[in-house]
Amino acid sequence: MKASDLFVKCLEAEGVTHIFGVPGEENADVMISLNSSPIDFILCRHEQAAAFMADTYGRLTGKAGVCLGTLGPGATNLVTGVADANMDRAPLVCIIGQGSTRRLHKESHQNMDSIAMFEPITKWSTTIAHEANISEVVRKAFKLAEAEKPGATLIELPENIAKNIIDDQPIEPKRTRRPGADYKAVAEAVEVILASKDPMIIAGNGAVRKRAAAQLHRLARNTGIGVVNTFMGKGAVPRDDEHCMFTIGLGVKDHIAHAIDKCDVIISVGYDLVEYAPSLWNNTPGKKIVHIDFWPAEIDADYPVEVDIAGDIADALWQINEALENKHNDKLPLFNIADRGELRQTIYDDLHSEKDDQSFPMKPQRILCDVRDVMGPDDILLSDVGAHKMWISRYYQCDTPNTCLISNGFCTMGFALPGAMGAKIAHPDRKIMAICGDAGFLMNVQDIETAVRYGINFVCIVWADEEYGLIKWKQQAAFDGDHSELAFTNPDFEMLAKSFGAWGKNISSPDELSAAIEEGFRQPGPAIIGVPVDYAENMKLTKRLGDLDHHF
Repeated sequence: MKASDLFVKCLEAEGVTHIFGVPGEENADVMISLNSSPIDFILCRHEQAAAFMADTYGRLTGKAGVCLGTLGPGATNLVTGVADANMDRAPLVCIIGQGSTRRLHKESHQNMDSIAMFEPITKWSTTIAHEANISEVVRKAFKLAEAEKPGATLIELPENIAKNIIDDQPIEPKRTRRPGADYKAVAEAVEVILASKDPMIIAGNGAVRKRAAAQLHRLARNTGIGVVNTFMGKGAVPRDDEHCMFTIGLGVKDHIAHAIDKCDVIISVGYDLVEYAPSLWNNTPGKKIVHIDFWPAEIDADYPVEVDIAGDIADALWQINEALENKHNDKLPLFNIADRGELRQTIYDDLHSEKDDQSFPMKPQRILCDVRDVMGPDDILLSDVGAHKMWISRYYQCDTPNTCLISNGFCTMGFALPGAMGAKIAHPDRKIMAICGDAGFLMNVQDIETAVRYGINFVCIVWADEEYGLIKWKQQAAFDGDHSELAFTNPDFEMLAKSFGAWGKNISSPDELSAAIEEGFRQPGPAIIGVPVDYAENMKLTKRLGDLDHHF
């Protein structure tokens, strides 16, 4: 068969159902081969958007999302989305075209070393130098992308290789079981937990992957230890569970950060240092840290690990639970979670204090209370990057894992709008919402047309302040209220949506928002809602948290 046909058959063998991308002439053979494949090609308007779609698809399904672009500018446009998937631990396979191998040794049209460019932002990148390598390369790319910790891989297919004839078959994927946790390390962890006086669990990104959340919840019940999640660990323990201590991650110390200051033991579960630096939460000496993750702990002076458990997180937690239940059942729970009740209630009351606020432009707190009321327990919210991300991270709490997707490893603007399309394709039965700032929204606005064309319904709420709000917030906090020039102007979001053939509405009072969201979800395609937001609340929150006096 033609090499491009084999390539597509290898993708089919990996279970690929969708590819997101923008083709070019150098991957024309692959595109023609896809015409005879059950794989759906989602034709996008920008390669970066395609990469973000694959990013969220992979993060939600656990199977590598696939994006495609051509050589040169097609490849460079993919970079940001691929880097985001890699640092946010989302399995992704990126496919790019390349010119003929007969001209790569010399100066030629659009010729660049794409492999060198992608190497720092992928787990593995390679070019297919011979058609006989196709089955091995595709199998390896998917195996590495999906292996813990998941991330991005890249396959480059030169145009002349794709045309060659090959007699071969795909390599059948086989399940690889992750290593279990070392029993000696587990025993050490149990002893540290039994000897602790004031412990806390920090649940990170890894705690919401590979069925780890169920065993984490079991550990919380067995021990009576409170669980706080990072921005990317939301839903590890349900928000209405008494063990849930909500979210940590702001640069300013919050209620929970003051409580952690007094802890003697921290059990970190699936915590990635790229999410939230240890220096921001471990600045009181003497804590013992039990690290439970797929990889050994990163070396960081502010993250001195007492016990380092590297292996499958769910298995490690299962072993700890079994040891506690079989050998120390008469002591369980080790702590009375009711002792954390005042802390939990204080945070809860804080998060809901503005839920009925009638001011306009709307306060971030009120917007998020309305959003949470509309979204069901399994519906998915995607946050773009900007000031709104900080409010979502603090105020939007979850019932189940992977129902609030925040880019907090690579932390890139432009993620949420195309990401919502990938999420809807992954879970067509759920409500999908993107929340964007007016800056990030316009970074991938062109792919509203993609959503209209394919009839992909999601609601995108644009928080409008006509500034780079997060940068202003950080500058004001660092420079005594001063900031650089950060203002810009916006289009009319309702008219913009309608120009694409989408549904749109501009909110003019707080009482309109919930009804607009509900109406947006009833549309056959995307819905865009423009909401003026009062970001004077940013510095108010900074001051209020800075003035906290805690006794927890």
